[in-house]
Amino acid sequence: MKTQLKLTIVLLLLSIGSKGQIIPIDTNNWEIQARAYVLEKHLGSDAIYLQAGSMTLKDKAFKNGIIEFDIHLKEEQAFPGVYFRANNETGDSEQFYVRPHQSGNPDANQAAPTTKNISPWQLYFGPRYSFAYKYNYETWTHIKILVNEDKAQVYLDNSDKPNLSWDLFHKPESGKIIIRGGNSSGFHIANIKVSFDAPDLVGFRPIEREAIPNLIQEWEVSDMFEEKLLENPNNIEEALANRKWQGKIKAEEGTAANISRIQNLYNGEPGNTVFAKISITSEKDQMKLFEFGYSDRVIAILNGKPIYWGNNKWRSRDYRYLGTVGLFDGIYLDLKKGKNELLMAVSEDFGGWLITGRFKDNSGVSVK
Repeated sequence: MKTQLKLTIVLLLLSIGSKGQIIPIDTNNWEIQARAYVLEKHLGSDAIYLQAGSMTLKDKAFKNGIIEFDIHLKEEQAFPGVYFRANNETGDSEQFYVRPHQSGNPDANQAAPTTKNISPWQLYFGPRYSFAYKYNYETWTHIKILVNEDKAQVYLDNSDKPNLSWDLFHKPESGKIIIRGGNSSGFHIANIKVSFDAPDLVGFRPIEREAIPNLIQEWEVSDMFEEKLLENPNNIEEALANRKWQGKIKAEEGTAANISRIQNLYNGEPGNTVFAKISITSEKDQMKLFEFGYSDRVIAILNGKPIYWGNNKWRSRDYRYLGTVGLFDGIYLDLKKGKNELLMAVSEDFGGWLITGRFKDNSGVSVK
């Protein structure tokens, strides 16, 4: 009888473990880095009040599985959520976070990667990566994320169907789980549970995003330099002469190229600017409209001469402005017959280091 009871207990524990294990919130299991934190009871649960910081699960690598936790939201601007498959060496990760101040709006939350420590939400926006949701500020919000190889789903408040399904951004590799509390605001987090078994994804139907026609598919990118070098337009020739070209980046989402795929803004070296270059061959001397987008700032240089400066950063135009990238600007290029060189000096603060462009009417020109 005792042997049978022990076997039953073992089988029960194995069953519970396969569905996920509760991770106690303490310094034995979590590396906590925050302006301040308090371990306390909150709304009936053992919780942490985490202010302006994050907590990293110790000694366990996560590739596939389920991450669940409860968070008590406040109706204020903040971005609490979770990074998974986080690689501290490369700065790459996948993430999902909520925007409690945008309750009920289409961007009430966000699925996005980090690429070399930049989260390009100014590229990965819209219904493919966010969904409208009305948050409850009186009690816990339950977040459940399912991850299986190159796919993920999120369920909020024990929904019976996924609120969002999306294709992940990086090669499936094991990494850290990091739960963040959200900027300077503090949030209570409780009931963290993690499974390390690949789950079945039910109803995986990600929203498709329509590609922009005639989009420039590749840009050649230089090494980084300091933005102030271009304050005087007479320095452009010298700035160009000192550049080393790093390779080409491709357009993503049918929308824009992500400069962070090839450059690390936070590598400790000075500089927040690169040249992104294309070669335009024109069949004749002609004036041609070129539509483009960028983040955060740009100087356009055609055949060595600056012809445009712009600022598209977050809140650059009003307090609601997001700085998302699209074909929102245009310049008439005075092309000469034969080869022309278009350079975009793109500077970045945060939110996505991006460049895009096209000739809507591409007759008489070719780009490489």
